[in-house]
Order: sequence, then structure tokens, then C-alpha cells
Amino acid sequence: MDLRSKPRLGVMGSSTCSPRITELAVEVGRQIGRAGAILVCGGRGGVMEAAARGAKEAGGITIGILPGESDSEANPYIDIPIVTGMGQARNAINILTSQAVIAVAGAYGTLSEIALARVAGIPVIALESWSPTDPEGRIAPGITIATGPEEAVRLALLATRRASEF
Repeated sequence: MDLRSKPRLGVMGSSTCSPRITELAVEVGRQIGRAGAILVCGGRGGVMEAAARGAKEAGGITIGILPGESDSEANPYIDIPIVTGMGQARNAINILTSQAVIAVAGAYGTLSEIALARVAGIPVIALESWSPTDPEGRIAPGITIATGPEEAVRLALLATRRASEF
């Protein structure tokens, strides 16, 4: 199995979330696992844990880019913990490891990841998340709004295919 050829989809969101957002994140992860893609996340709780759980339930592979200095902070659904000791600065690693990002709800940390992704030219799919606009009030280029988990993953996979064609 050539892991390098599998799409790497980042799932970004808050470390705490409501039951409804948890279910959205689980389904995003499940769809990523079913697609044979690798899930990349911050490796801890909330949206990250829910998405990783969904991916594992579907037989997927999960990577957690951790902010602290120990792999013990990884949630139980992370296959590959990456220990950075970088705190929130590890968001850059989350983004640059991902070929497309799905933002599920989220707070300011998620907003920073959306910004980092767009600066790096990485497509962002927003699912009930931030949708930054330009000064004219238009959704910023490179951000697509998804109506549900299946569409979010489909759009992210499509974005990774487009990027690999160039």
C-alpha cells in the first residue's frame, strides 16, 4: 500500500463541540475513511476526535498533529501522533500536511487554519464554519461552502485531484 498516493484531507474544528457538530464531524471522518483518504487533524478532542473516530470506524488512517510534547495527548482514534511542542503554531503543519481542508464549525483556531490554508493555496471546504469574505462581501476565493458531510468530502477529494493535475 503506497500511503503517499492517498489523498490527505485535513479536518479542522474546535476542541469542544455540540452533539450536532460532533455527529457532522463523525460523518466527515467516516466519508474520508470510506474514500481511502488519510485524515489529518490536530489530534485532540472535539471535532478532531469525532472525525478521527468516524475515519477509524470506516477503516481509515488518521494522523494527529499535536500541540504539546507528548503523544499521550492524542485522542484514542489517532494512528500516527506527530508531537510538535509548538502549541497553536502547529496549525501550519496541520495545513501544509493536508491537500485540502474541511473546516467543521470552529472557533478562532479554525479561522487561523482557514487563513493559513488560503495563503498556502490549499482549498478549504467550510461545513457550518467560517466563510471569510473579501471587502466586497463575496466568499473569498478558494473557499467552498458544503451543505453536508458527504458533499464536503466529495468537494475536498475533487480539489485534491485538480491540484494533482497541475
